Amino acid sequence: MRKAKISLVQFESIPNQTSENVKKAVSFMNKAAKDGSDLIVFPELFNTGYIPGRFNSDFFDLAEGIEEKTISTLSEEALKLNINVVAPIAVKSDMPGVIYNSAVVINRNGDYEGVYHKTHVWADERNYFKEGSEFPVFELDIGTIGIVICYDGGFPEASRSLALKGAELILCPSAFPMHDKDLWDIYFKTRSLENTCFVAGINRTGQEDGRHMFGNNQLFNPRGKELLYGNLDKEEMQTIEIDFDDVSEYRKQVPFLRDLRPEIYHK
Repeated sequence: MRKAKISLVQFESIPNQTSENVKKAVSFMNKAAKDGSDLIVFPELFNTGYIPGRFNSDFFDLAEGIEEKTISTLSEEALKLNINVVAPIAVKSDMPGVIYNSAVVINRNGDYEGVYHKTHVWADERNYFKEGSEFPVFELDIGTIGIVICYDGGFPEASRSLALKGAELILCPSAFPMHDKDLWDIYFKTRSLENTCFVAGINRTGQEDGRHMFGNNQLFNPRGKELLYGNLDKEEMQTIEIDFDDVSEYRKQVPFLRDLRPEIYHK
């Protein structure tokens, strides 16, 4: 068995207050470590806030490089607390003035494992964020994870690409609004079953410029069974144990990936 505890945080960000948000994230990391967690995951743009309707030059200024304060602080804590971290933030590219809506992966040794850049940017996001073009997977000591961000979760091709690359757990950090709650309740159950892997949605809480983000973290097993259904409108963290070996076991029962016929699709 390859059992691991994962902690999913329904985080309420303070817009533009990076230092305060990171300080609170460290507090959650300490709680997760006390719970014996192996991995902690924060929601989309947790350190800056999503700031809908107020995207401006501040967002470019708030974006950080991998070696700047947010990731360096979380890396130090990851090493101290012996926990893997997924930290969704705005990331600077090598080209000045070009930023991505991203998720950075840090291992329990405090080392930078890599980054995923959101590939399907939503609405006004495209005025500020460059689209990513790759679906990396990250081999942690607990298992292989893949990441999609918010709107990405509605594209089956994104999660399927990760599953075909070996992802056993797909994480979807989000800033999902209440008026789309019906979509939230469909995405992850569907993605988990069709890819026979664990899938989790990790959502923000709070209000930003009339955007009501409701939390309600969800986790489904490789057969689409609900393992977690978080509270609405409450900042909280849920820690739950999963067995990564369940992926191969369920794929014996439901061989969707084995029976794929890509050569006949799109004809």
